[in-house]
Amino acid sequence: MGKFYESIPPELVPWIMKQEVFWVATAPLNPEGHVNVSPKGVRDSLHIVSPTKVWYQDLTGSGVETISHLRENGRITLMFNAYDGPSRICRLFGTGRRLPMGHSSTMSW
Repeated sequence: MGKFYESIPPELVPWIMKQEVFWVATAPLNPEGHVNVSPKGVRDSLHIVSPTKVWYQDLTGSGVETISHLRENGRITLMFNAYDGPSRICRLFGTGRRLPMGHSSTMSW
């Protein structure tokens, strides 16, 4: 059974930061549109600023659908899963926004 938290528990931070790959998912409001899911994972591209705020630097892919969905409704999910050791999945549900070059997408609860 999954657990839901209001913020990122401190004990999850080291595990999240250790993951080499994470997934970013967004979706439009239009039910005819599709969910956009993209792998990310350039080392040091993810940053946990506080228990309720993270950001990542999108260095690969076009990012056009992610940006479009964020502008439309702000919804974003980051998902992490273990590739080594025991099975584990962690999802960060939140809202995000795109910031200009030199900054990164920021999401918070």
